[in-house]
Amino acid sequence: MHTALLRLLAGLLTCSVLAACATSPTGRSQLMLVSEDMAISSSAQAYRQELGKLQKQGKLSDDADLVRRINGITEKLVAQAVIMRPETADWQWSVAVIDDPDTVNAWCMAGGRMAIFTGLIDQIDPSDDEIAQIMGHEIAHALANHTAEKMSMQIASSAGIIAIGIASDNTGAAMAAASAAAIVAVTMPNSRAAETEADQIGIELAAKAGYDPAAAVTLWQKMGDLPGGQPPQFLSTHPSPESREQELAALGPQMQPWYRADTDRPTHPVQTVSSLN
Repeated sequence: MHTALLRLLAGLLTCSVLAACATSPTGRSQLMLVSEDMAISSSAQAYRQELGKLQKQGKLSDDADLVRRINGITEKLVAQAVIMRPETADWQWSVAVIDDPDTVNAWCMAGGRMAIFTGLIDQIDPSDDEIAQIMGHEIAHALANHTAEKMSMQIASSAGIIAIGIASDNTGAAMAAASAAAIVAVTMPNSRAAETEADQIGIELAAKAGYDPAAAVTLWQKMGDLPGGQPPQFLSTHPSPESREQELAALGPQMQPWYRADTDRPTHPVQTVSSLN
């Protein structure tokens, strides 16, 4: 019975994987068991919930200068994102400035819903060029459909864990071991690949928007100087700062023609979310 169920699950998972392969903007193969529309819908709900909570906590920034600064940078980046993927012009692009001095972070959900934390501004004191690298990287996650990819990986990992549990007499131990193995052997390598891909796309978006690609290196030098240290690269979904510096430094010269081009830098409307709204 266990063997039959195991074979059935393995067969279903194999068929699903073979039928759900996609290609990212950089040409990387992606597992897609979840549609981009589904990821966008889920992200929109999560974004509304998170902003509602932050608003109640009084954590939406009231710093008008900072909000204006972030909006100006993201509008140039989003314009380049729309050029890269024209269908994203219909996304609900927005950016929230979150007043949290202890958090060094920024993100962009599927569908273009962004956030940046004041801790990132306070602790690394980034230039506009460096902020453009951060937000370009986060926008790249949305452009490359990384949310749907991550959801798909979780579905695939869960199916494998269930199969192992069915085949094992020690179900609890097998499930725990399989879960840990899935995190290290499946989820994290793909997450690191997604991070590297977002670096590649993000630095291109920033350069085309008129921001110096050299700032990608100085940004990660600052990140590496933050207190608290970094997790080993093998056990981190984010490449180490040193590895990132090397890879971005190699990309920099390729980006210079776009950065130095004598051309207009268009903007695309981005809704700002703050306590000033």
